[in-house]
Amino acid sequence: MKSYQKLTTAQPAACRVEEEGAAPMPSGHGKLAPWWVGSGLLVAAVLLSTITVWVLRQVSGGWLGPTPPPKCLLVPESRRFDCYPERGVVVTQELCESRGCCFIQSPPPAEGKQGVPWCFYPPDFPSYTLESLNQTALGMVGLLVRREKAYYPRDIEKLRLDVEFETDTRLHIKITDAANPRYEVPLDVPRVMKRAENPIYSLNFSWDPFGVLLQRKATGTVLLNTTVAPLIFADQFLQISTSLPSKFLYGLGEHRGSLLHSLDWNTLTLWARDVSPTESFNLYGAHPFYLLMEEGGNTHGVFLLNSNAMEVALQPAPGLTWRTIGGVLDFYIFMGPDPNMVIQQYQQVIGFPAMPPFWALGFHLCRWGYGSSNETWRTVRAMRNYQIPQDAQWNDIDYMDGYRDFTLDSQKFASLPSLVEDLHKHGQHYVMILDPGISSTSPNGSYWPFDEGLRRGLFLNTTQGQPLIGQVWPGFTAFADFSNPDTHQWWLENLQHFYAHVPFDGLWIDMNEPSNFMDGSEAGCPPGDLDSPPYTPAVLGNSLSAKTVCASAKQKVSVHYNLHNLYGLMEAKATASALVKIRGKRPFVISRSTFPSQGRYSGHWLGDNRSQWKDMSYSIPGLLSFSLFGIPLVGADICGFSGSTSEELCTRWMQLGAFYPFARNHNSQNEKAQDPTAFSPAARTAMKDVLLTRYSLLPFLYTLFHRAHLQGDTVARPLFFEFPRDEATWELDRQFLWGQSLLVTPVLEPSVDSVTGYVPRGTWYDFYTGSSVNSSGEMLKMSAPLEHLNLHIREGSILPTQKPGTTTEMTRENPLRLIVALSSHATAWGDLFWDDGESLDTFEKGNYSYVVFNVTQNIFTSTVLHASTEATKVTIGTLSIFGVQKPPNKVLLNGQEKPFSYLDNQVLAVSDLGMSLSQGFSLQWL
Repeated sequence: MKSYQKLTTAQPAACRVEEEGAAPMPSGHGKLAPWWVGSGLLVAAVLLSTITVWVLRQVSGGWLGPTPPPKCLLVPESRRFDCYPERGVVVTQELCESRGCCFIQSPPPAEGKQGVPWCFYPPDFPSYTLESLNQTALGMVGLLVRREKAYYPRDIEKLRLDVEFETDTRLHIKITDAANPRYEVPLDVPRVMKRAENPIYSLNFSWDPFGVLLQRKATGTVLLNTTVAPLIFADQFLQISTSLPSKFLYGLGEHRGSLLHSLDWNTLTLWARDVSPTESFNLYGAHPFYLLMEEGGNTHGVFLLNSNAMEVALQPAPGLTWRTIGGVLDFYIFMGPDPNMVIQQYQQVIGFPAMPPFWALGFHLCRWGYGSSNETWRTVRAMRNYQIPQDAQWNDIDYMDGYRDFTLDSQKFASLPSLVEDLHKHGQHYVMILDPGISSTSPNGSYWPFDEGLRRGLFLNTTQGQPLIGQVWPGFTAFADFSNPDTHQWWLENLQHFYAHVPFDGLWIDMNEPSNFMDGSEAGCPPGDLDSPPYTPAVLGNSLSAKTVCASAKQKVSVHYNLHNLYGLMEAKATASALVKIRGKRPFVISRSTFPSQGRYSGHWLGDNRSQWKDMSYSIPGLLSFSLFGIPLVGADICGFSGSTSEELCTRWMQLGAFYPFARNHNSQNEKAQDPTAFSPAARTAMKDVLLTRYSLLPFLYTLFHRAHLQGDTVARPLFFEFPRDEATWELDRQFLWGQSLLVTPVLEPSVDSVTGYVPRGTWYDFYTGSSVNSSGEMLKMSAPLEHLNLHIREGSILPTQKPGTTTEMTRENPLRLIVALSSHATAWGDLFWDDGESLDTFEKGNYSYVVFNVTQNIFTSTVLHASTEATKVTIGTLSIFGVQKPPNKVLLNGQEKPFSYLDNQVLAVSDLGMSLSQGFSLQWL
């Protein structure tokens, strides 16, 4: 066994040798026993493990093999870190022990489960040693040395450790090759100029073997302990493990499943892939970030800035292992201490999301298979005829000529320019799809996008330097290299040419994992370590090139092996930039593939879901996860993309979807229509009513997006973000909040007229009636007939709403209604951000209004903190105050008596206020 030593940040040169086999002793705490033993229980652990294995051997008739050495029996099952994670290999004792690891067979797991690893690291497996550690202006720099080779090729003997105490709540730890440069993610991250003065964390190191121990000062909670398994850093296999302080872990996208991840031997793979959302598959985007709730309600987050193929193995210890096959180990740790603060701190590194145009928050309608612009137009007119709100009409790839980008089917979509003109006349907008695969089969000189891209050298190339040819919707295609700035200019020019004929307002970028109907290319992929690396994470298809391009493809910045997970981000960046240059207004982009910082350039939809009840349910953890990832403009295809919906399912889904931050109903070809006009009068009315409710709440939603843009607040958020001390909220993902104050409880099951939802402690008010619900923090059964969605306002909130119109343009002209939800102390607070809804950088340029609303001692005040001309166009018409305990005798508006109404459910309403938003006022009830 190796000796463990510790280093503290305060005394980097003073190291004390601990007892043989002991873990390092954090500052101010007693010595920690090895984590796999448990304080003082070594003999009991070995004895118990030995007895257990002996019993299993008797039951199994000896199939478990020879008795393992005592050091292996020492490690409890839940704390066995996998030494042989390769898939598709039957791990034998010989294979395992050739790596120097322990081999203990366990009973086979249930079907679809991974189970306890048979091959795992012994406590004394060789790792790196911390040879030196020196103070720097921002933290420390150290040298790590491995004296024994690990079992993957091109092991790196010497590593550089950089530690920066960036802020009091953010720590940056980076491990890379000490001698040679390696690929690093080309993401702009903040550079700090001075070391944090009062960090709320303490950092210690184990000397030999090297390990990081990170604690929260206030509680002593160990957030990271990487001594639990060896650090491995080979050229194409990087692995580091840690203990976790609890089992409540979220994030690590993109996957379909519950919001809270299972730690029951669960491996999550991050490698962008075109596949319909399915449990356990790696999906469209890659987000190597997790948030973890600690006992007591504190929260921290960890971000690994790495874009290579990766998997994260979770186990019930609780513990976690990062495995990636390239780049460096570049960690940011965010200390919170509450969930909202963790996400804000994360976005301080990756960037805050863009402010969307106001119209982007309206209702969007699309389908693949309208078949013609006239049929598309017919749907728009039907929506208008029934006066159902709609802000944007979309088209899928059927508008193109032969599915080729930047073309128009001159027969079936000849009237598209006229349709777009009509949309604009009605205050509506047009969005079209684009794919990154550029058709390569048109006769030379007949298709400018390919000809010019080829001439400028803007496509992904094979190792032989020729354009890599795959196959997507138009047939054989080349793939634009968005890592090349010249490609951004070519993309802009293509869009300018098309915009001259069809003046689109936003862009939908699909298939940008990038998707390929072939594996690799028409010629396959060449032999070599990029396409066939020493270790392949558990990707769908068991190959990096499965339904995408070869990992060996050459791009401007690096090889595709390194850049694959960035493809959608780089395309979104080029697309947003082009829209700004073409339209001179805020860009609207929705992307399928995403990576950290994507929120700066686009929103996201959750992909090609199905018209099934479970798909509707899974959309909630999906949108909440993307709130964690800094992409607040997110939603799922309402009513489902593939398969045929039912009237009941679509009605319930429209109710839920009306509260997606990005609300779009989208449908596949060859399925019956599912826009609201396609259903019975009763269903159509229910859909219309919930969209009108959404439109009434747009001032509130828009203000939430301002807060997201300004400081990284979430828009749709899990309940535990607001109630982190209430452990009953930690697993909830069938409800969500808008901001702090609006609770959405949708129906997610067929044939019911009620729904059970959790109502956190306090007073909540029915959004529609103002009637109060007093909860002790409990599950409550709520009436939910087919036409009703349960919405509740949290006490102490003020929601700015507006009389809804059928477009956001019409709605913005209507008077505001402020809904006040009084707390038990008769106080409330709210705010409103208002601008022209489309100009660039209005906040940064000061072209906005910001108004704060407050209630205390029966006096409502509206205070204008910043004003612009836009606010003069809006009036405050009505004030509805929920929770007024007794009927007032009179109401005074700026000292003048005003008529009012008061209902038995304690709702006070004052109408016809006629107050300009740009002017402060007060209203008192006596």
